[in-house]
Amino acid sequence: MENIIIIIFILGYLAITLEHNLKLDKLIPALGMMAILWAIVAFGIDNFTNWFDSGAHALVDGFSNFTSAEKHHILEETLLHHLGKTAEILFFLLGAMTIVEIIDYFDGFATFKNYIKTKNKKKLLWIFATLAFILSAIIDNLTATIVLITILQKIINDKETRIWFAGLIIIAANAGGAWSPIGDVTTTMLWIGKKVTSGKLIEYLIIPSLLCVIVPVLIASFMKPFKGNLDIIEGEDVGTKSKYGPTMLYLGLSAIIFVPIFKTVTHLPPYVGMMLSLAIVGIFAEIYSRSQFSLSHAIDTEGDDSHGYHSPVHKSLSRIEMPSVLFFFGILMAVAALESLGMLFIGAEHLKVLIPNTDVVIMLLGVGSAVVDNVPLVAASMGMFQEPIDDHIWHFIAYSAGTGGSMLIIGSAAGVVAMGMEKINFFWYFKNIAWLAAIGFVVGAISFMFLRQF
Repeated sequence: MENIIIIIFILGYLAITLEHNLKLDKLIPALGMMAILWAIVAFGIDNFTNWFDSGAHALVDGFSNFTSAEKHHILEETLLHHLGKTAEILFFLLGAMTIVEIIDYFDGFATFKNYIKTKNKKKLLWIFATLAFILSAIIDNLTATIVLITILQKIINDKETRIWFAGLIIIAANAGGAWSPIGDVTTTMLWIGKKVTSGKLIEYLIIPSLLCVIVPVLIASFMKPFKGNLDIIEGEDVGTKSKYGPTMLYLGLSAIIFVPIFKTVTHLPPYVGMMLSLAIVGIFAEIYSRSQFSLSHAIDTEGDDSHGYHSPVHKSLSRIEMPSVLFFFGILMAVAALESLGMLFIGAEHLKVLIPNTDVVIMLLGVGSAVVDNVPLVAASMGMFQEPIDDHIWHFIAYSAGTGGSMLIIGSAAGVVAMGMEKINFFWYFKNIAWLAAIGFVVGAISFMFLRQF
């Protein structure tokens, strides 16, 4: 029975990895795999001898001696437990995505374009790398990449030049997301899963993440594509479409930054703070939107200005990437099925025997995240390792999974979206950018292993 479960998981994982070749959205195999795995677990519950208690982080003693009714009761409790933990991550992401979409509704991100005054390619590279590193730590690396490449397209006409900048933005965005609890889905998973705290994550990873982006950008700044000046596209309005754009940008970013503070003060799950932040941003969005609507449309004699008015919150919710949310749900619950049967725990014990050096294992995890999605890799590692909160192993996993994906353009969400926006060729990236990302990854990893001694 265990072998069948492993085969189904591998097949589902391959379908996810080959989504572009199969022309099948990865949410479909993720959801299908999740449902089939739990169905097999339910049908074969009487035949399983091991069960992993996620709450106690240990195998259940004497599980094979339990009655069928007791095993089914434990199955239901375990499924509910994993659903609750997964829902915490999903609602957190939904809140963050909605705030980002509200900022975009008011064209707030166009404000960043006002910071770019230089025509020097080298200076422009450092500006975009810095913005990517900081912005990805606040609104996540995927959104930061979309925002910055959109701005890039408005100021650089030559595509050949632009894709070089895009390649370095991917590295910077992934590095920026690795040291923040809200900067990447994987770090958010570790944070909400009580594997790391926001303060220690920043403390341990800020320097390795900085080195991971500074070294590649420094090397690239001496390369031919970033020498000389470029022609900035003229004749475009550098302001935002809405006068409330800058206000909503700073309000939205502040609201997201507020979430870790809220968690620290109240000790409530992060999604509670995110919902509060969304409510506050939503209030201002409605007020500003109605004010904007009133100025641009005449109010009828009865004072009814509802006709033609569109709520910015409703509009933003309609633009959320639900396929991504459902994919996260499917893959996290699928990995939970393997964890519940104790497969990840037992697999970790075998791995420790095969490769005694944990650092090597985690670095291989980082390399692996360049090939396959880092979400299931981190989800699996959370079930494999049982170290306490803020153990160095969790921070190293956050770093490796977050930055390792930069080594291939398909290895991270930031890379995939940049590939789509700029039509970047896989082999072009592998030839020109991958080695820079690899150098940054190794330098950051070495610095982490050195600094943790102090």
